[in-house]
Amino acid sequence: MTASPEVLPLAGFVVGITAARRADELGALLVRKGATARYGPAIRIVPLSDDTELHEATERLLEDQVDAVVATTGIGFRGWIEAAEDWGLGQGLLDRLANASVLARGPKAKGAIRAAGLSEDYSPASESNAELLQHLLSAGVDGQKIAVQLHGEPLPFFVDALRAAGAEVIEIPVYRWVGPADPAPLDRLIDAVIDGSIDAMPFTSAPAAASMLAMAKRTSRFPGLVDALAHRVVVACVGPITAAPFAALGIPTVQPERSRIGALARTVTQSLTARSSRLQAAGKCVELRGQAAIVDGQWCDVAPAPMALLRVLAAEPGRVVSRRELTSALPSGGEEHAVETAIGRLRTSLGEGKLVQTVVKRGYRLAVEREHA
Repeated sequence: MTASPEVLPLAGFVVGITAARRADELGALLVRKGATARYGPAIRIVPLSDDTELHEATERLLEDQVDAVVATTGIGFRGWIEAAEDWGLGQGLLDRLANASVLARGPKAKGAIRAAGLSEDYSPASESNAELLQHLLSAGVDGQKIAVQLHGEPLPFFVDALRAAGAEVIEIPVYRWVGPADPAPLDRLIDAVIDGSIDAMPFTSAPAAASMLAMAKRTSRFPGLVDALAHRVVVACVGPITAAPFAALGIPTVQPERSRIGALARTVTQSLTARSSRLQAAGKCVELRGQAAIVDGQWCDVAPAPMALLRVLAAEPGRVVSRRELTSALPSGGEEHAVETAIGRLRTSLGEGKLVQTVVKRGYRLAVEREHA
């Protein structure tokens, strides 16, 4: 007898990715575990090598001795050095940084610092801005000049805390986030979240989260998106700053212990597998996997409409669900005959007609014997 192929841990789950940088890396980590990735970039990075704001900030830093420099991202720090070289200020900037205390938020920033021929004086084990800030405040910053390299958006809590402690802060805006060049993929991804086709949304930056929410507001889909994210989709954020736009809306998030892409992918995997429900029905072991089902170890492709009904039936296994309730669960709505059609397709997809029972004049139920973990 031929053995059934291994079912990967994320097989059946669909993950929506909005990242601009490292989207392919994040997607590959999840696809390797069996997930289907759908991409809808919510932002794009605009380098500021010709931006007067960055130029002015760099010249201000060169005017006098700087006490500390905070590098928050590798790509941002490298971009800053390259821009300064284009302006003929590269060596002057490196000399100024060499005489300052240089702090790196994480390993990527640390690598960029070393690539520039410099060395970091401190890098927090947590790779968090919060721990970096605490280190500076604990050492005392009153009267110091501190340059903070931003990572695509302002860092008000960081900068304001330093200024409140008596520091002069120079903000270094190396690049900024703007909306996607082509909004269509993000538009389709929002629709997929709302109609139940997306099981998880990992986010690597707060601007991406804010951009997606803003597009939903502009297109009158905000309530539907927030409801889906709050109640059905796993929303995973690389850290608390990224999670802030969701926290403000009461949307729960999961976060890895370390703010790294690999850790984020593992958190998504753990959260989704924990949501896989298993039950016994008609003598079969049925496992729900996001957009698919596994019956006695056999993979079953289930179309969106039948899958939506299966989720409702499995939410309270054994309960009779009325046709009207099932109709409201269909992605595109419809009438009662649409439910009958979808139930028929569900039975065919599962390969066992007895799994879903018809209760005359009442509706449908799963032929549940007992639940188990």
